[in-house]
Amino acid sequence: MFRTALTQLAALSVMGITFNFDVDAVPETLHRGQLPALLVLPIDPQIDGLRFTDRGAGFEALAFANSARTISYRVNHLMLIAPLPLGAGMRSHLPRLIDLIDAYFTALSDHITLDGALLEPAKVQVEPGIYRYGGVDYVGCAFRHTWLISG
Repeated sequence: MFRTALTQLAALSVMGITFNFDVDAVPETLHRGQLPALLVLPIDPQIDGLRFTDRGAGFEALAFANSARTISYRVNHLMLIAPLPLGAGMRSHLPRLIDLIDAYFTALSDHITLDGALLEPAKVQVEPGIYRYGGVDYVGCAFRHTWLISG
C-alpha cells in the first residue's frame, strides 16, 4: 500500500528532471550532475529551519461493520534545482523553477492516483523556496502530498 504509492511517486517521469530518487536511494548529498532532482521523503524533514506541522489523519474506519478502512499519509517530494552560491540570489533560477513546477503537475495529472495506489487523487501543496539539503542551499520546491490509501 504505502510502499507501492512511494514507488509510483518515484517513478513519476517529469520532463527536465535528471534524477527521481526513491526512498531506498535518497542520497545524503547531491552533486551537480544529479540536478535537478526529486527526492521522495516519507518523513517530516526539517528543511530550511522550518518544521512541517501538518500531519496525516492516521488510520480511520467507518462506523459500519466490514466498512472500508483508510490511512491518510503526508509525503514530501522535494525538487532541488541548483545550488545557491553563498550570497547569490535566486532570481536567475526562477524561470526554470516555474517551468519545472509546471512539468511536475503535467506529469502528475497523468497519474493523479499514482496508477491506482491511492483511493482518491493526491492533494498537493506547493512550496517553492530555498531548501538546505546535505549542508547545501538549493533553489527548489517542496511538493507536500496528502494521500488516502486503503488500510
